[in-house]
Amino acid sequence: MEQLNLLGKFEEEAKEASSVSWNLWHGCHKISPGCQHCYVYRSDSRYGRDSSKVEKTSAFDLPIRRKRGGGFVVPSGKTVYTCFTSDFFLTDADEWRTEAWDMIRQRPDLNFFFITKRIHRFRDCIPDDWGEGWDNVSIGCTVENQAMAEFRLPIFRDAPIKHKTIICEPLLEELDLQPWLGNWADQLVAGGESGKNVRPCDFDWFLSLRQQCIDAGVSFRFKQTGAYFVKDGVRYHVPRKFQHQQAKKANINYDPEGR
Repeated sequence: MEQLNLLGKFEEEAKEASSVSWNLWHGCHKISPGCQHCYVYRSDSRYGRDSSKVEKTSAFDLPIRRKRGGGFVVPSGKTVYTCFTSDFFLTDADEWRTEAWDMIRQRPDLNFFFITKRIHRFRDCIPDDWGEGWDNVSIGCTVENQAMAEFRLPIFRDAPIKHKTIICEPLLEELDLQPWLGNWADQLVAGGESGKNVRPCDFDWFLSLRQQCIDAGVSFRFKQTGAYFVKDGVRYHVPRKFQHQQAKKANINYDPEGR
C-alpha cells in the first residue's frame, strides 16, 4: 500500500518542540454531526486527496525510529499527539493497530494522546495486557452534541483508561453533562467549529459547561471560539488566527487545584 511521506516533517517537530505529531495512518469516515466540516477533509480537498481512503503513512514507526547515533528520533519526555488525521479506533486500521500498540508499549517514556469518536470500539481494540490502562496513554472522547454525549460518555466513563479528557469540540449546542461528569475525567476541553460555512457557537454554552465542571470538580478549558461566535446575542466572525487568542482573553478556564 502506498504510504504518505510525512516522516521528514515529524522528525523536525520531534527535534524542536515539546510535543510531536504522530499520524501513523491518514484518512477517516464521517460518523456523527461533528464530522460535517472535518478539517482533514478540508485540507485534503485542496490537494485532490480522497479523505475516505485510509493509508499508513511513512511516519508509522516514528516512536521507535532511531538516529544514526542510536538514540530515538523522538526524545524522552515528549507528548505525542497521535492519529490527528484519522481515528485510532477506525475499523480500517484494525490490521495495523496491534503494531501501533507495540510501539507505544516500547516507549513508556513518551506520553501518547489521541482523540476518538469511536469510543464504542474501545474494548475491541485494546491489547491483552491493557489491564486498567497504561500510564503513558491519554484518550479524549468527542461529544459535540447532546445525543453523542448520551451515547459516548457512559462508555467513556466506564472504560479502563488512566487519563481521560472530554472533548466538546466542535461544540454544536448547549450540553447537559451533569449525569456523567465526575472525577473520573482529568479535564473537559471545549471549542467552536473552524472553517467556512460553519455552525455557530454561543458563549453561553461554554459558560454552562464551565459551571458544570466547577460543580463536578473537573478542570475546564475554553480552547477556541470557532469561526462563527455568538456572545450576548451578537454574531461575530472570528478569523482563524484569533480564535485561540479570543478564548484565552475570555479568562474562563477553571482548575479545581487552582493551578
